[in-house]
Amino acid sequence: MTIKQKYEGIISWFEQNMAQAETELNYRNGYELLVAVILSAQCTDKRVNMVTPALFEKLPTAEAMATASIEDIYSLIKSISYPNNKAKNLSAMARKLVDEFNGLLPQDLELLQELPGVGRKTANVIGAVLWDMNVMPVDTHVFRVSARIGLTKNAKTPLQCEEQLTKHFPKNLLSKAHHWLILHGRYVCTARAPHCNECGIKDYCDYFFKNNK
Repeated sequence: MTIKQKYEGIISWFEQNMAQAETELNYRNGYELLVAVILSAQCTDKRVNMVTPALFEKLPTAEAMATASIEDIYSLIKSISYPNNKAKNLSAMARKLVDEFNGLLPQDLELLQELPGVGRKTANVIGAVLWDMNVMPVDTHVFRVSARIGLTKNAKTPLQCEEQLTKHFPKNLLSKAHHWLILHGRYVCTARAPHCNECGIKDYCDYFFKNNK
């Protein structure tokens, strides 16, 4: 099977079985999405969604977040992983967003990465989810699933993974494919014990063939 055939088969299956694929983070605007994505680093979306309603009720805007103390922010997110660092990043992010961008998210992903706590993956998530940009955010699920299936070969970093996926997925499907791989990794191709018997794309998977000879 060629890499082209592998991608075509996987795309066809997902188009038929997961036509609607989107983030599981709850948000109402760009500010809320950015905060939620920052909080979701090394944390489940489910946990983030449990925390953000009270957080956004207390700090509903970038301006409100910017004027809150780090201690107040921490108290609202303390059940999230790495709350100390994230509270500091949220505070600094909000201040810069207000001071330099009038509280509005810049639609330039390079500028977005100038905000504290916002790296390439986070910026790409915002671009894909909020503005439907043709970008491929790579988180732990995307990185793992891509390598396991064989969509990427010898990718050592998230950037190498992103470059390979961007090369082979049609440009207009990049943001949707990002959600396909995340959701597949979250519920089927799980880290410790993938549920191969429940997998609709196992016929295209290197891991499945290697372990079912």
